[in-house]
Amino acid sequence: MSSDRQTVRRQPVRRPYAAALSAALLLGMVLLLGTGGPARADSTPAGGSVTTVVDALRTGPIYVDPAFAAAVTAAQQKEIADRIAATGLPIKVVLVPLTKGDAFDGDPKSLAAVVNERLGLPQLILLTNDNYGTWLTGTEWPTDTHQVRDSANAVAMVKELKDAGLAARVGRAVELIGTGKGTEVYKAESDRLDREHSARPHTPDPDSPSSGGSSHTSTVVAVVTVVVVVLAGGLLLVRRRRSSRRDAAFALPAVVFAADRAADEAGLRRRAAAEVLALGEAVNGADGTTTPGLARALDAYDAAGRVLDGAADLADLAGVLALAAEGRAALATGPALPLCFFDPRHGAADARTSWRPLGRRDRVDIAACPDCLRALRARRAPEALAVREQGRTVPYFEVPAERSLWAATGYGSLLSGPDDTLAARVGTGQFSRARHRSADPTD
Repeated sequence: MSSDRQTVRRQPVRRPYAAALSAALLLGMVLLLGTGGPARADSTPAGGSVTTVVDALRTGPIYVDPAFAAAVTAAQQKEIADRIAATGLPIKVVLVPLTKGDAFDGDPKSLAAVVNERLGLPQLILLTNDNYGTWLTGTEWPTDTHQVRDSANAVAMVKELKDAGLAARVGRAVELIGTGKGTEVYKAESDRLDREHSARPHTPDPDSPSSGGSSHTSTVVAVVTVVVVVLAGGLLLVRRRRSSRRDAAFALPAVVFAADRAADEAGLRRRAAAEVLALGEAVNGADGTTTPGLARALDAYDAAGRVLDGAADLADLAGVLALAAEGRAALATGPALPLCFFDPRHGAADARTSWRPLGRRDRVDIAACPDCLRALRARRAPEALAVREQGRTVPYFEVPAERSLWAATGYGSLLSGPDDTLAARVGTGQFSRARHRSADPTD
């Protein structure tokens, strides 16, 4: 792969090279397809195998593990299937037990990724249970055009579903997806919960010198808070400081990152390889006389290939996506935003915004995707790419910059100017030096 990239850089772009490039990269992708990982295990944590689940979904829209048979009966399954058919959308439902340490490390996102990969459908809307087995997670491929994520989150907050069973929640989620009102209901219920929370009597901070609260009262308040979080379907809890400063930085709860290490790394590696392949073909199809950014695109292609070769984790593979996006932007006309600062897997950023990281006084200018922008506006913590750092799971941007090129650059958001690029930094050895410094034999 490295020899191919050197050829691209040293010779004029020619059509015959595209075939050789495609063959080499496709071979690499074929090899990557055979790469196993935790999320590619062939058995679910309980019940049937992944093959059993997928076979069931090929002939019907719903699979319910025997462990959930009492919660979603055969009659209820038929009712859900009828609702799905009425929408005319490619909706599938998978309800299986998930626990920490199982084939998917209890992560519904890993389960969804494997089912999507095995089904191989061009379009898919998938509803799964979370690792508690009570709430829902919604994912749509190739993009979330039917408000699937918001629909799944909304049913966790709808007041009339507070004491409803899993079957009723699935049915309501299917209904919201079919009507396209998932985001509307999600926002309305979220606003309602915020109003109810604001209307509650103020509870003095037990750590305050003026507080007369007891330890028992503190425990009750903590329990109530946990219940509210669960009823919000795992929504990110923002810890508001009881001070006069309205612009206090919000906390990024560790629970957001707990499952990311079990994500489908093999799937992301294949996606990254495909992005490099597509960029290489675009480079070789470009006209050097009419594409002023061709040289930068070549640099980005070379850097993306090098990072893919040396990628050790999800953060590095996300860097390949960011470099590929940088290369595509160089071939295009006009300015383009980088991928989402919080997680390049979210896709292209929609706008730039000012954000202050936790524990810092200064604000930084970042580019974020629509979902993350909405989370910031609502003072919720966006879903961020998590990494392991000295035995802890943290958002990637909390890693010291000298040990992570991605933390130093925010995957492109924190670059200093037009001549400061991810490709240039990889070219000067910053990626390899950061990988060397971040090596931790105890982690």
